Amino acid sequence: MNQKGNKMAVISMARNAPHFVSKWISYYGSQFGFEHLYLFLDGLEQPLPENADRIHCFQIPHKPLSRTRGDKERAKKISTFAHTLFEKYDGVIALDIDEFLVVDPKVNITLHDYLVNQKQHPSLSALGVDVIQHPKNEKQINWGKPVLSQRSYALLSDRYTKPIVAFQPVQWGAGFHRIKGKDFTIDSHLYLFHLGAADLSLSEKKLHDQEMVKEGWKGHLKRRAKSAQQIQLLDPQGEDHMKQAQQYFSKNRKWYAWNKPAPLKINTLIEIPKRFKTVL
Repeated sequence: MNQKGNKMAVISMARNAPHFVSKWISYYGSQFGFEHLYLFLDGLEQPLPENADRIHCFQIPHKPLSRTRGDKERAKKISTFAHTLFEKYDGVIALDIDEFLVVDPKVNITLHDYLVNQKQHPSLSALGVDVIQHPKNEKQINWGKPVLSQRSYALLSDRYTKPIVAFQPVQWGAGFHRIKGKDFTIDSHLYLFHLGAADLSLSEKKLHDQEMVKEGWKGHLKRRAKSAQQIQLLDPQGEDHMKQAQQYFSKNRKWYAWNKPAPLKINTLIEIPKRFKTVL
């Protein structure tokens, strides 16, 4: 072990997302230890989660901002905070509250042990897997059970192929979609499961949340709902599609976004491999 003890920290920020907060704490606490989690609650009125005393939990004043401005401010704040953590941590993971980093079960290693052996990279990205509830075939999520055991489909996404793991101080861009001034490395064994549309009932509630509408979230939420309709029109692809996406995202960029992957131009719907069903 090195002087820092091969420790990894995990940071996020949440507002009005109790289901995701609970899942985030339980999942990352089991992966890295609860004492290494850092959660900012956006709003002094936000209730503390049930197990807040097991993590570093901070209530901060809420500032009404547009969706775009809010994403930028959140990334800036978390980047600045993450810089202080490198004094005692080998690496820092920064992500949204509905995003869950998973190492492929077939590697047969814990997420912590896998990451601390990848410190030769300044940062790492996982393949973005956007989990979508099938409107006709799948029921509302029971949050007391593994989420992926209740969902079968996902869209492979350049938007969620994000460099969320850093082994040195970095400046994340809005939404953690890129690191300013740096390219990224997509790890072939890491997957980022985004659960924002995994339960359409939660998405529907957000669509009618006047605060979110005022801050400019309506268009984004409508696109999420459209994705749920889209999966009924596509044929789900197999696991080889995931490897093809990793390779494509690693090589292809838009000229104006050299440090973010370009969108796939093929059917992105996959059936989630069975080995992931109990990991999250």
